[in-house]
Amino acid sequence: MSADDGDGFDIAETPEKRALRSRLMELREEHRALDSAIFALQEQSGGDALQLARLKKRKLVLKDQIQWIEDRLTPDIIA
Repeated sequence: MSADDGDGFDIAETPEKRALRSRLMELREEHRALDSAIFALQEQSGGDALQLARLKKRKLVLKDQIQWIEDRLTPDIIA
């Protein structure tokens, strides 16, 4: 049985879930942008090592935030 009754309305879709999904998309976009920035900085022969380290640290923080949100949006399945 689905929470969607056919008219496009999902009773399980709460404002909190919509906000989490929106934030998740923002974080994923920033994560991809950091990938590009890190790659570009690594391609430079005299790339700033400190800046590279900061970008990589920010990327890890984003990854953790993305995982946290994904865990909240994925229902627990009890086997």
